[in-house]
Amino acid sequence: MTTGDELKRKVRDIWHAAWDLGEVSALDDLLAPDYRRYGRTSPDGQTREELKASITACRRAFPDLTTVIDDIVGEPGRLAIRWHSGGTHTGSMLGVPPTGRTVAVSGATFAHVAGGLIVTEHVTWDPRELLEALGIITVGAGTPAGARTLEEV
Repeated sequence: MTTGDELKRKVRDIWHAAWDLGEVSALDDLLAPDYRRYGRTSPDGQTREELKASITACRRAFPDLTTVIDDIVGEPGRLAIRWHSGGTHTGSMLGVPPTGRTVAVSGATFAHVAGGLIVTEHVTWDPRELLEALGIITVGAGTPAGARTLEEV
C-alpha cells in the first residue's frame, strides 16, 4: 500500500521523468493500464499511450520543457496537483512552425487513485495562454502582426 507522502513523491518523480526528461515509460509505474485523462483538449479522454504520445510531441516542439509541481494535496483515493510548465518553441506543434518564443502555462490536475495508481485525471488549464504566448491569438487589447483574435480562430 502506498502512503499519501509516498504517492506524492512518486508523482513528482515520475512527472519529472516524463515531462522534463521525456522518459514517458516511467508513467507505467504511476498510471493504471485502463487510465483515462480528461480535459478541454481531450473531452473523450486520453489513454495512457495517448498521453505518452502527447508528451513526446510536446517535447519535440518544446525540447527544454519543464513542468514544476507547485502543490499536491491528497486524501485517500484522490489527489489535486497544481503545476506550471514552460519551454521554448523550437519545433513544429499542431501545424504551427517554430516561433522561438518562450511560453509558460499553468493548470491543475485532479486524480482518482486506486491501488497506488492513477486511474483517471481531470486536467484544467487555459490553452489560450499557450496560443497567446506563441503569437497565434491575442486576448485583450492590441493584435501583434500576424496574430488572430479569438473571434477569428
